[in-house]
Amino acid sequence: MPQDANNVIDHFELFRGPEYQEMLARKKEQFENPVDAAEVARVREWTKTEEYKELNFKRDALTVNPAKACQPLGAVFVAVGFEGTIPFVHGSQGCVAYYRSHFSRHFKEPTSCVSSSMTEDAAVFGGLNNMVDGLANTLSMYKPKMIAVSTTCMAEVIGDDLNAFIKTAKEKGSVPEEFDVPFAHTPAFVGSHITGYDNAMKGVLEHFWDGKAGTVDKLVRVPDNKINFLGGFDGYTVGNLREVKRIFDVMKVDYTILGDTSDVWDTPTDGEFRMYDGGTTLEDAANAVHAKATISMQEYCTEKTLPMIAAHGQETVALNHPIGVAGTDRFLMEIARIAGVEIPEELARERGRLVDAIADSNAHIHGKKFAIYGDPDLCYGLSAFLLELGAEPVHVLATNGSKAWAKKMQELFDSSPFGAGCQAYPGKDLWHMRSLLFTSPVDFLIGNTYGKYLERDTGTPLIRIGFPIFDRHHKHRYPVWGYQGGLNVLVTILDRIFEHMDATTNVPAKTDYSFDIIR
Repeated sequence: MPQDANNVIDHFELFRGPEYQEMLARKKEQFENPVDAAEVARVREWTKTEEYKELNFKRDALTVNPAKACQPLGAVFVAVGFEGTIPFVHGSQGCVAYYRSHFSRHFKEPTSCVSSSMTEDAAVFGGLNNMVDGLANTLSMYKPKMIAVSTTCMAEVIGDDLNAFIKTAKEKGSVPEEFDVPFAHTPAFVGSHITGYDNAMKGVLEHFWDGKAGTVDKLVRVPDNKINFLGGFDGYTVGNLREVKRIFDVMKVDYTILGDTSDVWDTPTDGEFRMYDGGTTLEDAANAVHAKATISMQEYCTEKTLPMIAAHGQETVALNHPIGVAGTDRFLMEIARIAGVEIPEELARERGRLVDAIADSNAHIHGKKFAIYGDPDLCYGLSAFLLELGAEPVHVLATNGSKAWAKKMQELFDSSPFGAGCQAYPGKDLWHMRSLLFTSPVDFLIGNTYGKYLERDTGTPLIRIGFPIFDRHHKHRYPVWGYQGGLNVLVTILDRIFEHMDATTNVPAKTDYSFDIIR
């Protein structure tokens, strides 16, 4: 083998060496029992046809590569956004390892989370003892100010009652009676990560506003002039929340970010480990009941939370991951209307700069066809921006999208001449998207890291926007909201267009007549 201490070869080159190539060839010949290569090629070509697409879209008992994650992931997202809070997932250690690694691979930051370590015996007899011991150990070892509890499949299938279990744990002295332990049931076998976000956020707010599970009196709302802000499950949360805070500050509007993850997933390297960094204070979470209104940037992440907030007497506004000029216009106008302020000149100038950038680059995007997949609000926001640019979001797919979302998408398509022929696909997966890319090709695909396999398979260039982004670094630090965020998205799209243009015009004396210095 060529690997030794004096000549360390990265795996990128190592497995291309002759020793590994010979080993892999022997493995295939002797142990894999491969199907005839010609037959494999025939079936592969058949899966690219309209006939296969029709069969593919008829399946209902199988999901292949869903563009979603499970509920507890969203619950963990919520928990880390509150001051000194550790997520506690009632379930197995393996599930929690997935949530931690998923976030850490995207944000390139450690994500603290604990589990009740349920195993086979707890699956049969219930997880009460795991909850009692787990809460005690968590408080003792990690010294949190709050423990936010959610569930996995195992706990939900056997019917563990979080409210009763937490009360019993407090009675047994695991945590003090007055210690904050909000909870939410987040069964992973229904809904998705955005459902888990919704359930967990609702659980936290209900805990503080409605008497902490009956241990104190409910808060009486005394309206003030603050605006609550809900970002939803957002892969760009670090950059987006900092941009949103800047916008509120520029407009001189008092606000509370509910679930502020902008610091915990962007901690400095200065010799000090911060298990808890930043976050919405528990006092602010409680006082948020008094706010004048709550704005949600993602309607489908807050379908239960917003009605609960409205029931407490607040005005609620639901947006759909606004990206670009019109989306940001509406966001700012809602803030201005609710707060009774004018939009300052500073933001108006930022708007003008985005419009100028669009005008500068419009010729390269206008008329291009795109396929998009991701969460329903992100798909809506990106589609609206593409229509604004004169592009065509031909295929828009959300595995966790509903029929109501699809109807709203169709209304968006119908509002623009560039939306003719565009279609939304709720509840479909990336194997459906594969069929669409082969039978109705587009110029570019927009989605998360998992789209790289579709890019390799179908040849459709991938533009990485969404969650998770594992194979590119630090995208979460840059906003996609606000006029500056719209500019970032525009540049991301343009860069990929130009990269593809260069890659397809670089053969000397054949295609390099368009291999230009200026684009």
